[in-house]
Amino acid sequence: MTNRARLAASARLPGAEGRHHPPDLEGRRVLLVDGDVLAVYDLEELFRGRTEPAVAFPFPWPGWTRGGHSVSPDGTFAVLSGQRSVRAVTAGGGTLWEYRHPCWDAEVGHPHTDDAQVCPNTESGSCRITADGSAVWAHVPHGGDEVEGEEWLVLDAGTGTALARTALDTVASGSEHLAYPDGLHMGLSVGEGEDRAPVFWGRWDGAEQTVRPLDDDRYLADARADAFLTVAHGGDDIVLHRFPDGGGTARLPAGTVPPHAPGAHLSWDFGCGYVDAGHVIASTAGCDRGLGPERHWLLDAATLLRWSAPIAYPGDVTGPPLPLGDGTWLTWNDGRLLRWEIDR
Repeated sequence: MTNRARLAASARLPGAEGRHHPPDLEGRRVLLVDGDVLAVYDLEELFRGRTEPAVAFPFPWPGWTRGGHSVSPDGTFAVLSGQRSVRAVTAGGGTLWEYRHPCWDAEVGHPHTDDAQVCPNTESGSCRITADGSAVWAHVPHGGDEVEGEEWLVLDAGTGTALARTALDTVASGSEHLAYPDGLHMGLSVGEGEDRAPVFWGRWDGAEQTVRPLDDDRYLADARADAFLTVAHGGDDIVLHRFPDGGGTARLPAGTVPPHAPGAHLSWDFGCGYVDAGHVIASTAGCDRGLGPERHWLLDAATLLRWSAPIAYPGDVTGPPLPLGDGTWLTWNDGRLLRWEIDR
């Protein structure tokens, strides 16, 4: 069976021309750091033709291109994950608070000339505001002059005060947060380059933080109310897990996908997730590149059973999909967001 994709909408994102990777999505918002501004676009308004950001926040480190940032549910403030601090800012330019931490750059004892200095190494963390806007989860280094490990913080969103912290045995090159639909749980994927990719689930009930390690070599891809998806660090398989215990209920090895060429390496991209309640979209675009069309696959959400043929697009697409959960997904093409749906 072939599933055909229909282009439902497209929009050019101002300031994003020439960017190979898509901007960050946080719910139905597009977050784009452009020089000294974090521009936030409402996805639906963007597809209706509005080219101005819904809100823009001053970005205090113009040369800093790493880190995972977050915007409050009401859009009144943003929390930025920098190289030496986590900072909350308003659209008017004010700083609400700043939580300082050691530099993410792994070189010990290097000097800093000013707050805007960007050190050359690329290690970074991330943060995420909770669904009710009351707290911020932040992944940061800890220690004194020498960075000795990392920690996962819960900060008060109004003051930046540390409400809770858990030490992590991680050495990050980068990280990403994934908010769980219940508003209490938060997921964290930590990439350690080629070494490991630890995954954690955290819970904050307003008084106590609990953190549970899930796996040392996976990526947390997407979640819904009763389940979540992970991809192996090397892309060997996709696993469907129960929530909250994390037990695996279905697994799809990359080797089940027909290769473009005999003996070609096969791997799943990290970009996979729920298109709707019944379907998952997954991608082999990374290993397909240069051998043939970059392919996306529709999977059954309960079993991960794969349709026999990849999704058929009216033209070539590049990179993994960005599923929206409402029956549509996005792809990225040279500064343009394309929104797709299955042509029933």
